Amino acid sequence: MPAAQPWLTHPDPLTRQVARAYAQGAFLMDNGDGVQFYSVDDRAIVPLTEEGGLHVARRLRRDLPHFTYRVDTNFDAVLAGCRGLLPGSPPRDGEWISDDLTAIYGHLHDTGLAHSFEAYRDGELAGGVLGLALGGAFIAESKFHRVTNGSKAALIGLAGHLHARGFTLLDAQIQNPHLQTLGVYEIGADDYARRLQTALSTDATLD
Repeated sequence: MPAAQPWLTHPDPLTRQVARAYAQGAFLMDNGDGVQFYSVDDRAIVPLTEEGGLHVARRLRRDLPHFTYRVDTNFDAVLAGCRGLLPGSPPRDGEWISDDLTAIYGHLHDTGLAHSFEAYRDGELAGGVLGLALGGAFIAESKFHRVTNGSKAALIGLAGHLHARGFTLLDAQIQNPHLQTLGVYEIGADDYARRLQTALSTDATLD
């Protein structure tokens, strides 16, 4: 898997450890017992195109032209929004992104593994997605909004951005009713492993 290989052999020990765990289907969380790697039997997959199943409701479609997008220009603010700590973002029910995990994400952003995809409206940060990119896979860790449709616009914008740059997998990890409205669907562990391995060997970049 040449595309993801630089991360799997990265000189930074933490970056290398995280990349190898994610390449096996794990992800980071802190459920109150410290930062640990977790996995789930079913994974939530975001279609990259409407032809592939991405659902954009009529009212949301009318709203999307009001948003613009950027990558990695406001990582700290997106991270704070995903924690419910950014002014205007709703508080979170439980804080699985702890201070320790926040520091890890910041470190992974510094080494280039963690990224923020940002949606702006009228020049202000309206929503965003926090995630890790490995080869042609983007594993979305969390998202947030500060205005109506901010997180949906960010996720739809991210899907289009990834598709245009050759990514094959947008993993939202755990399904929820909000994601379902966008056409996000679940696949089993074996199917996910196959798709992930294909994505890991895909040469794609966010830039």
